[in-house]
Amino acid sequence: MAKPKIQRSEREWREMLTDQEYAVGFQEGTERAFTPGNYESEKRKGVYHCKGCETPLWSSEHKFDSGTGWPSYWQPIGEGVVATKTDFKMIYPRTECHCANCGMHMGHVFKDGPPPTGQRWCINGIVLDFRPEGE
Repeated sequence: MAKPKIQRSEREWREMLTDQEYAVGFQEGTERAFTPGNYESEKRKGVYHCKGCETPLWSSEHKFDSGTGWPSYWQPIGEGVVATKTDFKMIYPRTECHCANCGMHMGHVFKDGPPPTGQRWCINGIVLDFRPEGE
């Protein structure tokens, strides 16, 4: 994964994020599935931005109901906005994704999503800021 463009100290991140946002975003944690307010069931049109740097990362146009309890997308909003690396924390390697701009951990990408990409970008809603279309 390339070095993020926005860099802050741990102290700076901790001052701007809640403890849980920091744990998920910079200690590569995972929020519980079906956590209230995590955007899993959000149906409005709009854009999901990185909570760490406000970069637009995901569009409601690419969102689908995966049934997993986390917001899922079949692709990021554009090229180069999300960076990936291999995560070996489980029994098998997974592809972890981060905001390419600030490095905040978003979640993981799997190869069991819908057409046209076949990908399921499974994202922690706690690290997102949803902005409804027209607001």
